[in-house]
Amino acid sequence: MLTAIVFVFVLAYSAIALEHPLKVNKSASALLGAGLLWTIYALSQSDPQLVSEQLGESLTGTAQIVFFLMGAMTIVEVVDAHNGFEVITKRINTTKLASLMWLVGIVTFFLSAILDNLTTTIVMISLMRKILVKQEDRLFFAGMIVVAANSGGAWSPIGDVTTTMLWIGGQISATAIVQSVVVPAFVSLIVPLGAVAFSLRGREIGVRPRIKIDHGIQTTEFERNLMFIMGLGILVAVPAFKTLTHLPPFMGILFGLGILWLTGDLIHRHKEDEYKQRFTLAHALSKIDMSSLVFFIGILLSVATLEHTHILISLAHWLDRVVGRQEVIVLVIGIVSAVVDNVPLVAAAMGMYSLTTFPTDHFLWAFLAYCAGTGGSILVIGSAAGVAAMGLEKIDFFWYVRKISGLALLGYLAGAGTFLLQRHFL
Repeated sequence: MLTAIVFVFVLAYSAIALEHPLKVNKSASALLGAGLLWTIYALSQSDPQLVSEQLGESLTGTAQIVFFLMGAMTIVEVVDAHNGFEVITKRINTTKLASLMWLVGIVTFFLSAILDNLTTTIVMISLMRKILVKQEDRLFFAGMIVVAANSGGAWSPIGDVTTTMLWIGGQISATAIVQSVVVPAFVSLIVPLGAVAFSLRGREIGVRPRIKIDHGIQTTEFERNLMFIMGLGILVAVPAFKTLTHLPPFMGILFGLGILWLTGDLIHRHKEDEYKQRFTLAHALSKIDMSSLVFFIGILLSVATLEHTHILISLAHWLDRVVGRQEVIVLVIGIVSAVVDNVPLVAAAMGMYSLTTFPTDHFLWAFLAYCAGTGGSILVIGSAAGVAAMGLEKIDFFWYVRKISGLALLGYLAGAGTFLLQRHFL
């Protein structure tokens, strides 16, 4: 049974990676893989009730992430429909791609720590669509946004789901994780960011042609500013909502979505229906990329079978037995997180190492937060931010491998080295 599950997972993963040569949508491969994996698992178990409970548990976790992603994407679409991103784009005066790359990378790094890496990726890629003309340029920026968002999320207790898991589980404290990981995380960004910016030196951004809107109605400056401030404010408020209420983030984003929907209906209530239609949340919901959401569901449900069959935990124990050194094991976990979801990997590590042996704020937990957070940047499907970017900009898996993966790996190793040197001397 375990051999069959591993074989099907590798096959589904290969189909996703070879989406363009095979001409089979990655969402179809992910759903097919999830269906086959759960079927094999269910048929091999003698307790259907247990399998149903495990599937329900996995579905709950998956639904929370998907609802959060759907809410964040919808909010971005509403702000975009009101031309709200002009508040930022009209203030970007640089005409050089290299300068813009530095600006976008640094802003994404710090914004990701405040929001989270997934939301920040959606917002920043949406901004780049307003600024950049060429698809190739947008791909480079999208790739670096993924790297910057994952690096920024690693040093904040609310910036990445795995860091949040460690924070809630008591393995790390908010102050300690910031102090120990912020510098290595920044190094993991600066190395690839500097290389990409250097390759873009001397190139101009280009002028995006203005498209005349023919729907007969324009948003006012008040409407643009209001919806931009409200949209960004809702995204920023989600971590605070989670801290105060202890409710999952998807509840905060849906609550905020309701507030934004009400606000939009109120400010457009005196306009004719045919004109205000494009400003409604119903219209925004029709524009979000449902294919990416379906892909996300398939991937998470597929990985869940590896967790329930204890394949990941067995791998962790094998590494502990063969390798022995915690630093090397955590480094390997970070690299493996580029292939499979980092959430079950971190969950396995949390179960493998007890708080009795490794107390709160032990270097192992901080290093795990860094490696699991930044290691996902090595492949485009290695993190939620990468999956979102893949859907938004249609990033080809092998394009990312050729152009970004090597730089991301170099940054990952440089940051890890910085962490270990920092620990040794400080």
